[in-house]
Amino acid sequence: MPVSEKPRQSLAGLWNISFGFFGIQIGFALQNANMSRIFQSLGSSLDDLPALWVAAPLTGLLVQPIIGHMSDKTWLGRLGRRRPYFLTGAILAALSLLLMPLSQVLLMAALLLWVLDASLNISMEPFRAFVGDMLPRDQHTAGYAVQTAFIGAGAVVGSIFPYLLEHWGVANEAGAGQIPDTVRYSFWAGGVALFAAVMWTIVTTREYSPEEVSAFDDGEIAHDGTVTIRALAARTLTTSIVWIAAGAAIVAGTDAFGLEKEVYLLGGLLIAYGLASIVGIQMARAADLRTCCQASSVTFRACRR
Repeated sequence: MPVSEKPRQSLAGLWNISFGFFGIQIGFALQNANMSRIFQSLGSSLDDLPALWVAAPLTGLLVQPIIGHMSDKTWLGRLGRRRPYFLTGAILAALSLLLMPLSQVLLMAALLLWVLDASLNISMEPFRAFVGDMLPRDQHTAGYAVQTAFIGAGAVVGSIFPYLLEHWGVANEAGAGQIPDTVRYSFWAGGVALFAAVMWTIVTTREYSPEEVSAFDDGEIAHDGTVTIRALAARTLTTSIVWIAAGAAIVAGTDAFGLEKEVYLLGGLLIAYGLASIVGIQMARAADLRTCCQASSVTFRACRR
C-alpha cells in the first residue's frame, strides 16, 4: 500500500541531482566548437567535414531511445537505476576527450567523435529522467530549472575555455598535422571536469529502490515507465518503415545522381534507425503483454485473446 510521498529536496539536493549535466554539457560544447578544427588540423578538407560530422548525431538518435528504455528496466543494487548509465557514459566520454588531442590520423579522430557523442548520450538520457525519479511532482519545475541552468553554464564554460587559454598565453596555432595546445588542454580539462561532475552526482545521490517506489503515493517512476512502454507499444510501424524507405532512397540516389560516397553513411544510419525503432516497438509490445498477463493473472494465451 502507498504510505508516503517522495521527500522534498533542498537546494543542495537539487544541485546534486543535476550537477552531472554541467560536465556532460562541457563535453558537448567542446565537441561542437572544436571538432571541425581538429579534423582540418589532421588534413580534412572543408568538403569532407559534413561526412565526418553526420555519423555522430545520427548515432545519438539511435542511442537515446535504447538507453532510455534500458534504464527504465535496470536496477543494480547500490548503483541503482540511472547511475550505472551515468558512470558508463562518463568513463567512455572522458576517455574520448582525453584521447582526442592525441589523434595522429583523421580516422582516429572520427572514431573518437563517434564514441564521444554516443557516450554523452548514454549519460544524458538517464539524467533527463533522474529529476522525475528523485523529486515529488511539485518540485519538478524547480528541478528542471536547475538542470537547465547547469546546461547553460556547461555550454559557456566548454565553449570559452580555449579562448581563455589563448588569452593566458597558451599557443593557439600548431604545425601541419598537429592539434593546437589550446584545443588539447581544453579537451583534457574537459574530460576531467566531465568525469568529476558526473561522479559528484553519483556519490551524493541515492536512488529509490523498487520497493520504495511502490510505497510512494504517486508511484511516479513505475507509472511513468508503464505509460512510456504502452505509448511505444501502441505505435504502428509506419514511421519506422518511412525511415527505412528514406534511407534506401538516399542510398539509391547517391549512386544514381553521382553524389559523394559519404552520403551512403546517412542512408545506412536512417535504415538502422528504422530497424531499431521496429525492434523497440516489438519489445514494448512484448513487455506490455507480460504486464497485462501479470496484472490479470491469466495465461499468456488467454491474454492474447
